[in-house]
Amino acid sequence: MTMQNELTPHQIVAELDKYIIGQHDAKKSVAIALRNRWRRLNAPDEMREEIMPNNIIMIGPTGVGKTEIARRLAKLANAPFLKVEATKFTEVGYVGRDVDSMIRDLVDISVNMVREEHSERVQARARELADERILDILIPPAPGQTVEAVPATDFSLDMSSENHSETEASGESDLRERTRDKFRHKLQNGELDDREIEIDLASDQTPMLQVFGPMGMEEMGLNLQDLFGNIGGKKKKKRRIKVADARDVVVAEEAQKLIDMDKVTKEALQRAQESAIVFIDEIDKVVARTGSAKDGPDVSREGVQRDLLPIVEGSGVMTKYGMVKTDHILFIASGAFHAAKPSDLIPEMQGRFPIRVELSSLSEEDFYKILTVPKNALIKQYQTLMKSEGVDVIFTDGAIRDVARIAAEVNAQVENIGARRLHTILTTLLEDILFDVPDANRESEIVVDSELVDARLSEIVRDRDLSQYIL
Repeated sequence: MTMQNELTPHQIVAELDKYIIGQHDAKKSVAIALRNRWRRLNAPDEMREEIMPNNIIMIGPTGVGKTEIARRLAKLANAPFLKVEATKFTEVGYVGRDVDSMIRDLVDISVNMVREEHSERVQARARELADERILDILIPPAPGQTVEAVPATDFSLDMSSENHSETEASGESDLRERTRDKFRHKLQNGELDDREIEIDLASDQTPMLQVFGPMGMEEMGLNLQDLFGNIGGKKKKKRRIKVADARDVVVAEEAQKLIDMDKVTKEALQRAQESAIVFIDEIDKVVARTGSAKDGPDVSREGVQRDLLPIVEGSGVMTKYGMVKTDHILFIASGAFHAAKPSDLIPEMQGRFPIRVELSSLSEEDFYKILTVPKNALIKQYQTLMKSEGVDVIFTDGAIRDVARIAAEVNAQVENIGARRLHTILTTLLEDILFDVPDANRESEIVVDSELVDARLSEIVRDRDLSQYIL
């Protein structure tokens, strides 16, 4: 059972609140969309295929949490997630990537995700098999012994000889097994990790192949590299490495052998079709600008939208793992829409994204919360980085509020890049500390207060030309 099955919309919003400040309307919309997927899977069979996802378009400036909402949503759903920029695609017939490639990339992500899950399930057995392979190298099998022929006339001597041979072989076998048990115990306890062994490992010496051509031929279903790599089987290469390193590699090899790739592929295709999320960023950049010359990047803007239509509406895309239907993939598009409006999208595309959510710009109070509240808050990240140097960095409340105020001011005066401004400001503020700590004879505790913030940043903020380049 995935987390998606357990969480209600209120709980989904509560989970998103741990990482994203504000934007309640957007969180509410995606929470409903995620819950609707679970509802559809629990609907009667005759209705399940008729229920289509309500794709969402997020409208708002950069750095306010659009991508983070979609990314965290995919983690909650344990679903394959792909983020693409609409600007990387071109209309069919132009040089560049075609829109079908996003589905092929999505399926690759899904297969890797499911393979990783299946690999985790067989880790215990893979480790046992890996240990046996390493033990075979540490304690090679005893060479076969030949028993000289005895004249058949002396039956008693023949029997005596045979019994003696059997007893000797049995004793050697028992001794070898006891030795293996002893070494197995040492291996599992890590006592042999530094010992070097010579081992045969799979060698990936297939040259990289890339086909260039129109219509995304480099991503066609036939994977030439796999095809050529499998000719003559996997090549082995002798390597001399430490037991600890060999164990990791051999465990991975044995796990791969234990995985049923047909089952992995089937499950991955189903997960991609039923629960995947595709986040299309900068959708506003493929809106043809009215009144501008049809040249440069504008040439295929509307064409990209038309190519996107069948994918978003629901169609089949051929991948190297098989056909994938896009009918029930959830598409979330986003854009700042500074130079264009959502209504500038072609009408058919507007109809494919019935849910529209506007994200608001971040305020000074939002910046303060972003710095302190989330599990992955920036201040916590910097404190963790400095802790690795044995230094505790303590931010006073006044310093945090000053950083939030400066971020809001610079966004208003220079360009609004949302929460990303905080990265720049904190890096500038802590630059000397980050640089000096490893070599300096500093105390184990550094306090960042309002005075330090003022000394490091006030001059830059006052000089607008300077702040454009630094902050």
